[in-house]
Amino acid sequence: MIFISPNHHLQVNNAGILGAGTDRDAFTVAASKLRAGEDVNWSETMTKTYELAEECLKTNYFGAKRMSETFIPLLQLSDSPRIVNVSSSMGKLKNVSNEWARAILNDAENLTEERVDEVVNKYLKDFKEGSLEAGGWPDSTIAYCISKAAMNAYTRILAKKHPSFCINCVCPSYVKTDFNYNTGFSTVEEGAQGPVRLALLPNGGPSGLFFYRLEESEF
Repeated sequence: MIFISPNHHLQVNNAGILGAGTDRDAFTVAASKLRAGEDVNWSETMTKTYELAEECLKTNYFGAKRMSETFIPLLQLSDSPRIVNVSSSMGKLKNVSNEWARAILNDAENLTEERVDEVVNKYLKDFKEGSLEAGGWPDSTIAYCISKAAMNAYTRILAKKHPSFCINCVCPSYVKTDFNYNTGFSTVEEGAQGPVRLALLPNGGPSGLFFYRLEESEF
């Protein structure tokens, strides 16, 4: 979604797609365990195919990149440019089980778009060749996690590249939507609070950070 006012330009990238087929009953049971504070292996509720993984990464990561590249020239005309990438806690680095990929995405000082693309393309290559486990991607790894981790890294790159912008990513929390069969904890209105707050940051506000709802969090 794009919202533009005369003096305040804003770009918001939406939450994207899951990149896997889901079993509604299994997903609902997993969500119940999550509410109870139990650990959940979301991959057990999903059917993973290369085509769905590719679609996920093309939408959630490469789509966000294309959108940013297209609108940055317009945002540069604004007195208050903002980019808010709607992310997920599933994209936190602790959920990237491939050590090589995690090391690249965690190296904030040396992050480049090329390096992030390399991680994403390596995952897709190994998936296509049927060598995810051999390539260092355990079965618990799902494309959605990789797509959001990559987008988080790209957010940090953009913020460094455009210091006059406020560019952040935010997990709105586990929101009740069709995306998760309405099993979330938060209402849509509650989930919107984080992105709206970041969209309305004053000039000189924080940039290049990850937020969980209204609070700054670790990548």
